[in-house]
Amino acid sequence: MQEITATELKNRLDAGEDIQIIDVRQPDEYAFANIEGAKLIPLAEVVSRMDEIDDSRETVVHCKMGGRSARAIEFLQHAGFKGNLINLKGGITAWSNEVNPKVPKY
Repeated sequence: MQEITATELKNRLDAGEDIQIIDVRQPDEYAFANIEGAKLIPLAEVVSRMDEIDDSRETVVHCKMGGRSARAIEFLQHAGFKGNLINLKGGITAWSNEVNPKVPKY
């Protein structure tokens, strides 16, 4: 499974690369802390809502620490999703630690 660090993702976003970010946490987690521009599709809904993910764009999937997002990628690939899926290593916790300390940790 492909992975990207929070710092690498930030650098690529800052460079203007067209990357969509899918957050597979729960709505209350997303409301508490999120990466600007990320689309919330909770893990339990990710396969049934995979048509909301543009398979022509590179997609970074994230959760709190990286476990749920890895499962989401496996589920999507098993369901036949054809796009490029990358797991955010360390999830939003890594984003808070490495990129934006204003994003609260929980």
